[in-house]
Amino acid sequence: MRNKRDMYINYERSYKKRRRKGNRWGMVVIMAILLIGLGIAAFYIIKTNMDKENNMDQTSREKTLEEATDVSLNQSPKVTDNLQISDQKPVPQVTKIPTPTIAIVNEPTKTPEVPKDTQVPSIVKGIYVTAPVAGSDSMNELINLVNTTEINAMVIDVKDDQGKISYEMDSAMAEKIGAVTNTISDMGSLVTTLKEHNIYLIARIVTFKDPFLAEQRQDLAIKNQDGSLFRDNNGEGWVNPYNHEVWNYLVEIATQAAAIGFDEVQFDYIRFSTGKGMSKVDFGKEAKKKSKEDIIIEFTKYIYEKLKPLGVYVSADVYGTIISSSIDAGLVGQNYVEMSKYLDYICPMIYPSHFGEGNYGIDYPDLEPYNIIRKALTASQTKLDQIPEEDHRAIVRPWLQDFTATWIKHHMKYGGAELKEQINGVYSAEYEEWLVWNAGCNYSEDGLLKQ
Repeated sequence: MRNKRDMYINYERSYKKRRRKGNRWGMVVIMAILLIGLGIAAFYIIKTNMDKENNMDQTSREKTLEEATDVSLNQSPKVTDNLQISDQKPVPQVTKIPTPTIAIVNEPTKTPEVPKDTQVPSIVKGIYVTAPVAGSDSMNELINLVNTTEINAMVIDVKDDQGKISYEMDSAMAEKIGAVTNTISDMGSLVTTLKEHNIYLIARIVTFKDPFLAEQRQDLAIKNQDGSLFRDNNGEGWVNPYNHEVWNYLVEIATQAAAIGFDEVQFDYIRFSTGKGMSKVDFGKEAKKKSKEDIIIEFTKYIYEKLKPLGVYVSADVYGTIISSSIDAGLVGQNYVEMSKYLDYICPMIYPSHFGEGNYGIDYPDLEPYNIIRKALTASQTKLDQIPEEDHRAIVRPWLQDFTATWIKHHMKYGGAELKEQINGVYSAEYEEWLVWNAGCNYSEDGLLKQ
């Protein structure tokens, strides 16, 4: 009995154990199936949400990138606030310039169609010549410099920094106000002589810095809000860039220069004064509609349309610092890219002494002439690449320094070696042309290649 009972008991226990084990595995399988089903459902729900989020993130990134691109195309990067701007050339270092409010510049229309050039463009390597030197025997020394070195061009004062015209010309306004001088007694003969030496001639016309016209015709001058004549830090008046009668006067002078035989007309001081008190002057009603940059671009386009049919090239001098500083561009009204659309040549004054300490990563630019020239012109190339290749753009012809800037703390004596470094800086930036400035017309011949 015991054995049977034991067998029974053992059988019953074994059966119950197998039954429990079978139920347990069934539950495991069912639970596994449910979990897998839930997992698959959860996966698809999460994936759907992630796809939505990714799409939203992608849209957001694209929108952000688009906005960033718009900003980068419409704003010039600021290199430094410690820039050196003055109304004199060459200029001393000045204090930090406050950030002005800059109006948005409306993009002008494309370059107007003009007759094709009848001249063959020259690779210009030139020097500046004052009217008194051009009208004296000292001119023979400069002609000899051209004949014996790589120099092949001269930038001669036709209308100088005081507003005086250097030779007799047919200009009604100039005659009326007494601006015509006889500093160069026979400009026609001088032009003929220089052409015999194959010298490319550039007429320098100082534009809106015109103390003489400002005094004689105060209705054309920049005025303070009380109606008095604005005077810069040197006590000199400027004419108002918003006044179109001033534009016509400048075109009249440039036309006469073209007629007498100059190959190119170059406008200097094609900008606003940076003198103290400029933020409070009254430019008139038009200034409420157009920014400084707007009006300088408009003037540049105007002179280009007027002069180009005469068979001369048109150029303009601009601050070198405007290449990378939107602050300077707004302050003086010079937009590097837009002006380049309406000029044959644009001439940035990239004198090493004109850059503030730290510009382009150089502690003391005047001490590193090669590096500062190379970096400024590399920035120029990048800037002008904004203009489509098929559109017109000016050739870049920079001004170089052949003087010692004793007025800045960290300076060195400039001579032939320093001039040569700057010229090499031009070439390393893949530009070919340059001009050299010395107010006394005393040039470092040892910095120039022999003819």
